[in-house]
Amino acid sequence: MKSPLKGKNFLTLMDFTPEEVAYLIDLAAAVKAKKKAGIYKPSLVGKNVVLLFAKTSTRTRCAFEVACADEGAHVTFIGAHDSQMGKKESMEDTAHILGGFFDAIEYRGFGQDIVETLAANSGIPVWNGLTDDDHPTQILADMLTMRERINKPLKDCKVVFCGDIRNNMSYAWMYGAAKTGMHFVAYGPDALTPDPEVLERAREAAKETGAVIEVSSDPACLKGADVLYTDIWASMGEEDKTVERVKLLHDYKVTMDMIAKTENPDVLFFHCLPAFHDFQTEVAREWMEQGVDIREVDDEVFRSKHSAVFQEGENRLHSIKAVVLATLADEIYLN
Repeated sequence: MKSPLKGKNFLTLMDFTPEEVAYLIDLAAAVKAKKKAGIYKPSLVGKNVVLLFAKTSTRTRCAFEVACADEGAHVTFIGAHDSQMGKKESMEDTAHILGGFFDAIEYRGFGQDIVETLAANSGIPVWNGLTDDDHPTQILADMLTMRERINKPLKDCKVVFCGDIRNNMSYAWMYGAAKTGMHFVAYGPDALTPDPEVLERAREAAKETGAVIEVSSDPACLKGADVLYTDIWASMGEEDKTVERVKLLHDYKVTMDMIAKTENPDVLFFHCLPAFHDFQTEVAREWMEQGVDIREVDDEVFRSKHSAVFQEGENRLHSIKAVVLATLADEIYLN
């Protein structure tokens, strides 16, 4: 099967039509079924992929490496301290060089402008593994998980993102919901109002699909949610804001009381991970020793029947493989 997205960059879901987003989710489900069936018929033999990681990762790195290996591609990993890019060599120059060596580039790091520079100058597909402004592969994994767990179309679902509603996951969800016709609520304190340009962009796209994109600090917005979503309160590079964020966001911690306010006994809890839900990590323990509880979700919720976080985490592999195949493979073999 040939992909209609061959050669296309994957920088943000806003670059794709609703039909193309649906195609990627369908393809993710199909490659998941292929892997579960033990079918090995690789679609990327002879392809070379470079992974640029300015920020560390577990799921994103493993998902890209396994996805490429499953499909026969060779991967080169370059970490934050492994090259001269951005230090002695500009990202534009780096893009030209990598474009001559590789068939595709993945970037995980900071500004959205960096991944856009790579795409503009490399001449090969570029994939966004996370930036400060967006996290589109995570959204595809989330939507695949919703399709697997919720017995209704995505366009009939309501997602409430709780906490720091200015972060990249909140923005990525606005874009994803806009493209799939969902009801999305960014639920957080008024002091953390989302970027007006991001809201406007998402709401403009929502006109095509009938999506609803809302911002609220009122817990009444939780009613009817199919998914409660959260993320850590201080993202990578924002550790100095931890105490300030805890003060702002402690009322938005996902608890069983918040679950009850949805009035949906089947509501799901999602998290992009890693999560602070107990004190089994060095970071959570060190902050608690200073009297600061940084947990954005109670352990009771994280381990409850509502939690789909590990299914969601596994689906990072399948959604990323779908992106890789759709944009890079000359022919996609599913059976």
